[in-house]
Amino acid sequence: MKKLLLITAMTVFSFAHAQKGTILVLGNVGYYSEKRSDSGSSSTQKTFNFSPKVGYQYNDNWTVGVESSIANSKQTYTIGEVKSNNFSVGGFVRYMKPIGGIFSAYADLGTGYQSSDITQINGGMDPFLFESKGSGFYVGVTPALFVNINKGFGLNFNLGSIGYSTLNYSNARSDTQNFNFSFGQAFSIGISKNF
Repeated sequence: MKKLLLITAMTVFSFAHAQKGTILVLGNVGYYSEKRSDSGSSSTQKTFNFSPKVGYQYNDNWTVGVESSIANSKQTYTIGEVKSNNFSVGGFVRYMKPIGGIFSAYADLGTGYQSSDITQINGGMDPFLFESKGSGFYVGVTPALFVNINKGFGLNFNLGSIGYSTLNYSNARSDTQNFNFSFGQAFSIGISKNF
């Protein structure tokens, strides 16, 4: 019985992290919808985002790859709407360490290019159309926990990140520089598979 438990534990541990020479495919998908109705006015907001990653694990702990993100948002008000389209593409490096059983801890360092396109339409007494386009870069570190479900297929859980990003706009809209520290304030679940 002890031998069977030892063999089972070793088998589970061997699948708990990806092996050297494998391809890692993962991503997050998100959707948010909200409707508000106040006295005489109403608003709706819908947001969708998709963030895929593909990497190559060149040894038992290190993975290098490419990442991207697409996010679309639309806010509709009684007299107008605001649409936002955001895109980013870059690279990432991951260090993963098994912590026992089916669990591994990892941290991703990602950096790359990002762009934003915002359109505002006002249909009230003084109608106008305003469009703003910006581009910049981002860099961030995201620690997370990987739970292996079966043969390299698993779930990724993170509780926040730390990052810095810039967006420089081509018109009168103010340029932005953003520092983000969200440990304990954000939560996301992703799916990954090693081939």
